[in-house]
Amino acid sequence: MNNTINNKLDSLSKSNFRSKFHLKETDKEYINKKGLGVIKEHAYDFINKRLAPSYIPNDGKQTPMKGHPVFISQHATGTCCRECLYKWHHIPKNISLNEKQVDYIVDIIMAWIAREISG
Repeated sequence: MNNTINNKLDSLSKSNFRSKFHLKETDKEYINKKGLGVIKEHAYDFINKRLAPSYIPNDGKQTPMKGHPVFISQHATGTCCRECLYKWHHIPKNISLNEKQVDYIVDIIMAWIAREISG
């Protein structure tokens, strides 16, 4: 994990709201069953569909609070909506995300998941 992501995760862990999110045993079992590669594919799919467009009609409500490990991670990492993405990661709203930005978002999601499953 690179220092930028590591530092950002440390910063996010100090937020009262963000630090409340953790994977449940059922989430960890799902990850073990599917494998991290599949979870990463899901993350790319969710980010490209729900976060990457320049205009999101339901921004702020597009990411469920439960139901998939990636959703939980998005809330924990401030990558759940464009407002949080701007606040925590300084990625502007109202623009389409580029490939580098999407990769960064997926990397931080996967790094948080890795921290959660390793204890």
